[in-house]
Amino acid sequence: MPEAQNFTGFSGQAFSLLGEKGRYVLPPAFRNLVKESSGGRTLCIDKHPKLDCLVGFGLSRHDELEAQLDREEDLAWKRQQDFDRDTRAAQLFGYLRVPFDDSGRFIMPPHLIRLGKIEDQLYFHGLGRFFTIWNPTELARMSDDWAGAKEACADFVAEHKAKAKRK
Repeated sequence: MPEAQNFTGFSGQAFSLLGEKGRYVLPPAFRNLVKESSGGRTLCIDKHPKLDCLVGFGLSRHDELEAQLDREEDLAWKRQQDFDRDTRAAQLFGYLRVPFDDSGRFIMPPHLIRLGKIEDQLYFHGLGRFFTIWNPTELARMSDDWAGAKEACADFVAEHKAKAKRK
């Protein structure tokens, strides 16, 4: 897997609309970090394990996930708990590698659109090792723990609507 020598983590927020030919755009700030952490133009996407959103990251996270799998197995062994390594590996490594072009355009696979409840808008929110990809409607349903993200997303949506009215 690619080395993430300069990768500092994902932070900030961004917004993208469904474009022509059914493509979304990975915004520049996230695109550059994915390139850095993947050694190229490969975006890894999966369903968030608990939230109604998707997660995105670069290929460099593969080794981190392998180490996480080992830690979880070791912890289960120490606690004398059952651990199904195959099932947990399927959960961690079920992400999809999605290519994107120089402009960040990529096609979201249909099953991820369904799992993430994705429509025509995407809100990106950095969480360090990865970032979340939200349908703004789903994010708006979150608790007040997500107040900052909800407000940032609402601003992006309002800005988009204002631009659309000016056209």
